[in-house]
Amino acid sequence: MKIAAWSGPRNISTAMMRAWENRSDCVVSDEPLYAAWLEASGADHPGRDEVIAAGETDWQRVTGYLSGPNPDGSALWYQKHMCHHLIEGLDMSWTDSMQHVFLIREPEAVVASYVKARGTEEVTPQDVGLPQQLALYEWISRRQGKSPPVIDSQAFLQDPATQLHALCERMGIGFDDAMLSWPAGPRATDGVWARYWYDAVWRSTGFGAPARHRPELDGRPAAVARICRPLYEALLEHRLQS
Repeated sequence: MKIAAWSGPRNISTAMMRAWENRSDCVVSDEPLYAAWLEASGADHPGRDEVIAAGETDWQRVTGYLSGPNPDGSALWYQKHMCHHLIEGLDMSWTDSMQHVFLIREPEAVVASYVKARGTEEVTPQDVGLPQQLALYEWISRRQGKSPPVIDSQAFLQDPATQLHALCERMGIGFDDAMLSWPAGPRATDGVWARYWYDAVWRSTGFGAPARHRPELDGRPAAVARICRPLYEALLEHRLQS
């Protein structure tokens, strides 16, 4: 089974990748479309040249690999994807045979974390991926004739065990207690960009506590969060019920 997990930045996506990788029957891929998107978009991200040099920039080769045999004959292949890495016009038929899960987070929290990490208030809705995420969700739902599960980070972090049980059941696979904790530190499977983004995950040994307060924003970040709020709420309607 292949599991395509679709998230925006500054979510629980890397922690979720850790959870799946900690299963003995699962291999993971970390943002495999990143290099292709960076080259195509010209986006100025930390470590841009390093990411492009280390990755595959031909999206057809990437998607051919992702839709091919599971590495090492593993029963499960968890693919962590960023929705803003979807190149415009990308043929998404390579995802037809996959199970999909969407990871969402309140846009105010995403935007606040994003501008802090980037050190700039220059942010757009496309940077945080919610327009692409909703469009992809609707496309997959139509294409597969069913709605994929949606994981809301705030609800998930209140009870990861119950949420993961429900997600595994929805996908028709057994839950593994190993998904709830993992060794601290980097992994060989982390992208080369990890040193710019993964400090908190490297220190973690499990899922953290949910946020206690919604961040306050102003200016451009507040405007972007307002634009993204109805997109988030549209996806939230499909939140996994545990």
